[in-house]
Amino acid sequence: MYGLGKKRSEFGVYCDRNGIKQLWLAKESKVSRNTISELCDGAKLIQPQEQTILKIISALRKHGYNVKASDFWA
Repeated sequence: MYGLGKKRSEFGVYCDRNGIKQLWLAKESKVSRNTISELCDGAKLIQPQEQTILKIISALRKHGYNVKASDFWA
């Protein structure tokens, strides 16, 4: 658990630790806010589509975060 006692996925923990806001990431990656929220939620552990992963990773890299898709999703 992290922060307010909510379960978080590895992606959610990464966003929390680096101060990445879900709304900001949704705008930058052009992925819906609900999708970003579901990916950060540790209770559901969903596997996003490849296109969604590429949008999120490229938006993070564009702003200087050195991440790979395998850091969060298998």
